[in-house]
Amino acid sequence: MKSKTTGVLSALLAVVTATGTSACAAGKTETAGSAGGCDTSKGTLVVGVIAPMSGKLSAIGLGIRNSVQLAVDQANAACAVKGYQLAMDAQDDEANPDKGAAAAQRFADDPNVVGVVGSYNSGVARAIQPKIAAAKLLLISPGNTDPVLSRGADFATAPKRQYGNYFRVVGTDDLQGPFNARYMVQKEGKKKLAIITDGKAVGESSATEFAKEAERLGAQIVIREKVNENDSDFSSVLTKVKTLNPEAIFVGSEYHVAGPLSKQARDLGLNVPVSGTDGLFDPQFIALGGKDGDVATSVGAPIDKLDSGKAFVDAYKKKGFSDGYGGFGAFAFDAANVIVASAGKVTASGGWSGGLEQRAELIKQVQEYRTDSGANGTIGFDQYGDSVNKMFTVYKVTSGAWKDVLSDQFEAK
Repeated sequence: MKSKTTGVLSALLAVVTATGTSACAAGKTETAGSAGGCDTSKGTLVVGVIAPMSGKLSAIGLGIRNSVQLAVDQANAACAVKGYQLAMDAQDDEANPDKGAAAAQRFADDPNVVGVVGSYNSGVARAIQPKIAAAKLLLISPGNTDPVLSRGADFATAPKRQYGNYFRVVGTDDLQGPFNARYMVQKEGKKKLAIITDGKAVGESSATEFAKEAERLGAQIVIREKVNENDSDFSSVLTKVKTLNPEAIFVGSEYHVAGPLSKQARDLGLNVPVSGTDGLFDPQFIALGGKDGDVATSVGAPIDKLDSGKAFVDAYKKKGFSDGYGGFGAFAFDAANVIVASAGKVTASGGWSGGLEQRAELIKQVQEYRTDSGANGTIGFDQYGDSVNKMFTVYKVTSGAWKDVLSDQFEAK
């Protein structure tokens, strides 16, 4: 991959506007920041957002939306795309593939949309990808972890890029699942493991990769069970799991399932750590029943351990958003800044028409994008559109809050 260093993101991070926050509703385009003294005579360009801003995953989706708004406001203050005002248009997919695909098609048909930050859910991304491929609409995900999305069903043995317009700024399940397993088996010493998934593709994928690595390290998967993501009572499955005396439970799902499941396991006398990947890493996991000792791995380094990450957190807090940035806000911020910086280069030589050739040029600029100054450190993409940043972190619930205990680059063995 040809790489290109850019200083645009660093400049954007240094600028915090004094404007108020935006309460962007689905279907409504907002520009919370003012262009100030910037030349915006060429019009408005739109950064789209597709995320679950209502429902069980709203804590994640709202953090994504707000973080993109922050990036757009900073870009406008810095006159990042010469001649243009930037706006954000956030669409609520409700974690529903059909709604996500409809929103993506709407964006693809709008020539003023330069790119989309989304989706969070891998299942939604599967519906979006074929819908917008022909339109060459740039799509950068802040949260998709299913490797199939970028490298195909045979990703382990015969990877093949699926869509040239698709990128992501997070690591994938075939890396994160094994990273989690190594910690649980080698650091926590858990050798008898249970697995419970919610049946969705991403949960199944992360659980399968977790199991492969755990067994390679000598652990035993004593049971693998499935629940529905809309279930609230997990007692029947947990009672079955309890008879096999596992030392830990890997949950292939998100916080809205794993939090209550952890509490119900403890209430049944199955007081063992629940572990999972980034879908668990949110304060809502603890609020819904996650207990001390539970573990989540997540993508990237702890946000407060990087100077650029601290700058993002400070800027987000100063905006006064009513919702936190969640586990994926910083990734959405980075994704938005990739779109902004790349759009700035494409429009510099003649403006923006939104035609297929320009969209293809924008994709080329994103493929070549590289910086070490993102909120999450290194941002760049390999030949499949996957993130080149293979850093992961283990977090453990300690005294009722997530605490990072280990960060490392993942290397296959």
